[in-house]
Amino acid sequence: MNRRLTALSILLGALLGPAGAAAEPGPALLVVDLDDDDADGVPDGEQARVPPGPELLELRARGAAPASIPAGVRLLVDGSPVQPGGAIPAGARRVELQALRPGRSEIALAGRAVPISAFEIRAIDGAGRRIDMARSHASLQRTPPDRLGDDPFGNLDDPDAIRLLVIGAAEDVPLTLDVHSAAPSGKVIDRLTGVPLGHITCPGDVPAGLVCGSTRPLRAVADDIDRNHPMIADRSLKAEVGGALVVALPGGPKLQMIRIAGPRTSPLGPLGRTRARLRILMVRPRAGGPPPMGGDDAGAVAIARAEVERANALWGACGVSFGPPEELDITFVDPPRPHLLAIGCDHGLPASGGAIRVRVDGREVTAAIAPRMRPNAAARAVAAAIAAAGFSVRVSDNPVIGAGAHGTSDVLVRRPGGALAAIEPPASGPLSTDATLTACIGAVELDDGLQHFSDTDAIAGTVEERALLKAFDDGDPATIDVVMVPSFAGGGRIGESFIFADGGAIRNTIIEDRAGLRADRASFALSHELGHVLLDEPGHPDDFGIDTPTRLMDADAANASAYGPRRLTVDECARAIRQSGAAGTPESAAGPPPRGAAGTPPRGAKGAPPGGAAEAARQGPGGPPAFRPSGPVPLLAPWPLAPLGRER
Repeated sequence: MNRRLTALSILLGALLGPAGAAAEPGPALLVVDLDDDDADGVPDGEQARVPPGPELLELRARGAAPASIPAGVRLLVDGSPVQPGGAIPAGARRVELQALRPGRSEIALAGRAVPISAFEIRAIDGAGRRIDMARSHASLQRTPPDRLGDDPFGNLDDPDAIRLLVIGAAEDVPLTLDVHSAAPSGKVIDRLTGVPLGHITCPGDVPAGLVCGSTRPLRAVADDIDRNHPMIADRSLKAEVGGALVVALPGGPKLQMIRIAGPRTSPLGPLGRTRARLRILMVRPRAGGPPPMGGDDAGAVAIARAEVERANALWGACGVSFGPPEELDITFVDPPRPHLLAIGCDHGLPASGGAIRVRVDGREVTAAIAPRMRPNAAARAVAAAIAAAGFSVRVSDNPVIGAGAHGTSDVLVRRPGGALAAIEPPASGPLSTDATLTACIGAVELDDGLQHFSDTDAIAGTVEERALLKAFDDGDPATIDVVMVPSFAGGGRIGESFIFADGGAIRNTIIEDRAGLRADRASFALSHELGHVLLDEPGHPDDFGIDTPTRLMDADAANASAYGPRRLTVDECARAIRQSGAAGTPESAAGPPPRGAAGTPPRGAKGAPPGGAAEAARQGPGGPPAFRPSGPVPLLAPWPLAPLGRER
């Protein structure tokens, strides 16, 4: 390691240079081509056609027949290997050498023998195992910063950190490397320069006579908080799922790279990259009012994009992305007019007999309610009466809440053209003359905050929440709806979610308020609520296990440092794929953690204890509940890696 590497851009000009060339060039230096520039899953050194790349050494020879090509090198003409004894066509556009293994040899071309030297770069995991740069990948860090042991080049208990191992002749191995992280667009995100190599004992498969140098374990991290922690700042890079870690000579061109995806090892095997689609609704506090946050619409959009960027960073540890923030589907809406009539309100008592009377767009409508009617039957009687008055009506049934007798039903009314109709109390008298069956108009009044659910009614949501969310339901089960409101009523709540598994009428939906956005990286409110939806799990790990404040799904952690609630476990990554990925994913032998109430309690409050009817219904014969995809269509779709700079 006592001489600096010759730049990879050296041309073998001596082969066709002037006869009076004054100096004989040294060995032409190549790097063994193990990576996958075109993202087809095949190492470039094994491909029948190789894309252009800086790893290839350009030759100026044309129309010459090579006398000998050593076994560790391929001669490429326009990207295709030349068979032994084959000639280089005079019209060839590209003539290049590609190294296949480290060591020194020579190539005889145009009557001259020219020395060739190649070195290899390998990626090594924490346990010292080799990572295939083409068929495998790097992963974002899922553990908090920690000090290295006494041997900085030894194995360590870190599933995501990787070491770069350089193998070659002693004269060819550099003293340092540069490493940068690239976004899927190819843009450089972060850079480490002058990363030192330490001499180590070579693996057993390295040929005799070669030496090995290794970096310390490098960490691909989600954000600048991890990146700048003083304990690991000199070996960490901000990175992005779908991008790559790129290795280069100091100040020189790219040598090799390894792409970034999900964990390499999980109960489901290696996890690649998946994508979920978000639909963001910004609800103004009043009709024509300002956005719920940000001061103006542009400010609100910037805030939403930043929040999703944070979610991409954290969920990238599982290989999950929510797409480029600049491509977000963001819509500004006014609070809906009172278009929902809740039959049974919350508790869903059966009818004693009477009538329900409302005005719809000023038109009086009366529906007779027979004794012993349950809310769902009474709702259909009301719907029929409203439809007869010329309106479009849909009935949405809700599950039974914790303190309810029966599930309630919401009557949703629109005008024939699709606009929301206005429901009001009758000109005189009560909405319901029935002594036991109640009726409530769902009015959304955000000036005093959104009335949020408690553990008792989390499975259905409050009447105000149902009126808000059902007004803007697009009927697309493959999209996660994120509804941003000015505030929740009563304080203490910053976000909540409605998940598929509990069977409510509102599913795969998140509500977040300004306080959740202000909490920023102390709580990662949106990322946390997305976890409830993707994991299809209303509870928190510390509801029924030890408190681990570094986990994203912790119930009550608030800490903006690298030790705050930002980490996802590999089991959580696998569960997200099982629950929200395509149908047919392998089931877990252990099943999910115990279930609690539907929806998610706020940070700072614990969930309801596990158990109850919903738990019993999901129990398999003689065992724990089984995993299942959490909807008729998956929320997470595979998102294959694309060549850097060519992602669509």
